[in-house]
Amino acid sequence: MEMVNRLKNKVVVSVQAMPSEPLYLEKCMAAMMKSVVKGGAGALRVAGVRDVKNAKTLFDVPVIGLTKPDVIPKNWKEIVYITPTLKEVISLIDAGADIIAFDGTSRPREGCTLNDIIKYIKINKRISMADVSTVEEGITCAKLGANILSTTLSGYTSHSKEAGDGPDFELLEALVKETDVPVVLEGRIWEPWQVDKAFELGAHCVVIGSAITRPQLITKRFVQRNKQG
Repeated sequence: MEMVNRLKNKVVVSVQAMPSEPLYLEKCMAAMMKSVVKGGAGALRVAGVRDVKNAKTLFDVPVIGLTKPDVIPKNWKEIVYITPTLKEVISLIDAGADIIAFDGTSRPREGCTLNDIIKYIKINKRISMADVSTVEEGITCAKLGANILSTTLSGYTSHSKEAGDGPDFELLEALVKETDVPVVLEGRIWEPWQVDKAFELGAHCVVIGSAITRPQLITKRFVQRNKQG
């Protein structure tokens, strides 16, 4: 569990872009990773084999790997699309990811079960990170042997509460109390004080994405605020 311990009290940065976005270019993603590591990121969360390989080659920090489709489907609240099957898990392990992040929700999946994914990751001596949207899902994943739970999908499933403007501290606090597995706060973190609060509530680490690495969303927030004013 040395890799899990390396995440303790760290700020992890999710460096991701969709293929339709300018920053998806390999050199751009590598430059973004370099920038956030230089700024103090304790680990990287990246999507796809290409970026996992580059992260492992370029940096000496834990690498959390996952897969996503090139285009997020319109019914994304109803389906599993983050590292959905063993095929994707295998590709991330082969690429060198230290930690495999996957959808740990109760939504139906094809070709395998949550138990299959968690067991396969364990057999291959990697760390499993279950992205969940409810307390019940977190408890289930913990019982199945997931090494880490993350609030990533809170507000992004049809059966979880609506996403607000900020992170789901309520889910974080409940998972910390109801399980004995390290819990990560991820999702809608925009302010430094939210990171402080997460650690006060018992978060093992905090993952920040859009607020650091998605300039189109950062810009949109400023533009919308200006219009509201």
